[in-house]
Amino acid sequence: MLIGGNWVETTEKLPVLNPHTGEEVYAISCATETHVYDALKSAAKGKIIARNLSAYDRSEIILKVASLLKERKEEFTQTIVNEGVKTKMEAGKEVDRCINTLTLCGEEAKRLTGETVPFNAFAGASAKKGHYVYDPVGIVTAITPFNDPLNLVAHKLGPAVAAGNAIILKPSDFTPISGIKLGELFLEAGLPSHVLNIITGPISNFGDILVTDSRVNMVSFTGGSKSGEAIAKAAGVKKIGMELGSSSPVIIMNDVDVNAVAENCVGGMIWAAGQNCVGVKRMYVHDAVYDAFKEKVVSLSKAVKLGNPEDEATDMGPIITNEAIDKIESSIADLEKGGYKVLCGGKRVNNSFEATIIEGDFDNVLNGKEEIFGPVATISKISSLEEGITASNDSPYGLHAGIFTNNIEVAFKATNELQCGGVMVNDSSDYRIDMMPFGGVKQSGIGREGVKSAIREMSTTKIICFNLKN
Repeated sequence: MLIGGNWVETTEKLPVLNPHTGEEVYAISCATETHVYDALKSAAKGKIIARNLSAYDRSEIILKVASLLKERKEEFTQTIVNEGVKTKMEAGKEVDRCINTLTLCGEEAKRLTGETVPFNAFAGASAKKGHYVYDPVGIVTAITPFNDPLNLVAHKLGPAVAAGNAIILKPSDFTPISGIKLGELFLEAGLPSHVLNIITGPISNFGDILVTDSRVNMVSFTGGSKSGEAIAKAAGVKKIGMELGSSSPVIIMNDVDVNAVAENCVGGMIWAAGQNCVGVKRMYVHDAVYDAFKEKVVSLSKAVKLGNPEDEATDMGPIITNEAIDKIESSIADLEKGGYKVLCGGKRVNNSFEATIIEGDFDNVLNGKEEIFGPVATISKISSLEEGITASNDSPYGLHAGIFTNNIEVAFKATNELQCGGVMVNDSSDYRIDMMPFGGVKQSGIGREGVKSAIREMSTTKIICFNLKN
């Protein structure tokens, strides 16, 4: 743990397991309430230090972190493979994305600009001039998940530092080492003591202090919808940013290259073994191409190679825990009871899970109601775009969606009517770059991440007005 600029060890340790082998690869310290309160005291000092850092200094620190990470790419790639669910190839791409995220944060730190306000546009206010600026919120609690253990930490730390905040990071208990190592790089890059604190270990040891304490000005959380709802209820009056669960749909119309689209959708389904909030979970396919598309998707899914994530020939890595596999199996069983049919996959293989395609009616009552956090997607036949849009929207979630078509009128209608935070045209729901605004509607989240958007979320708007004599 990092508290007040010092690394803290505890006698109680939590093992970090390699999900593929089940072997212990690391052990982390377990925080108590005392550690959390110490971190909050440190952050209270840190928020003053952070807000007084110039935009130039914030930028230089973050860009230095990006440079250090680039030098140590292989080390960080191996850490992600050791503790996480990604193949070596996927882990390397995550490190590349993290470098990009931090570079963007360093650049945007210099662009946190306000705007003039025409006070004299109001009658009797001709002597008034003013503008608004962005101030740091203060202390940000950042809670991150296991599936992108490095880049999603960067999406919290980078914007928070860029905006001039202090941060308390609580990384996932399953994959904490990537975040800890990134914290080390921030210190090496010159981030002052107290600006960053890192708390590790089971939340059951210290409860919801990081969320409820009045010194915390914002909670930035990425994780499941149920946890997000509990945090929102507990947080009280403070800013909240949440990127939560999803059941991302893709609509495939009758004017597409079936083989190319099938490859795109299966790729979006199996990335990080389906443990991906924007992964393809539902495919609604026009009846004119349904049979051909189904055949191709099933064939591609059957060909997905499971195995050691260190092996370059492996297409898909492990599921994070055996309990998570149990949950996938239970969800599939529920779908089967509700009228769905497994076309391929549906079984665990050691600590992994087969790529799974399940067929069912687009208007099945179970359609899109649950997020299955694994390499599982449903496929349904539709006779029109309207049916696809209706089915896509019939879900408590709304993060990303995809639409494949060569008809611009169809694409425009879909982008206008799909109820979600992002629509990918002629790409799967899985597509994201780190500079774009990212977040959902309904139970998929509150606010927006993406570097520039996150910096704004982690800031407050201050209006300044001068009543001039002349």
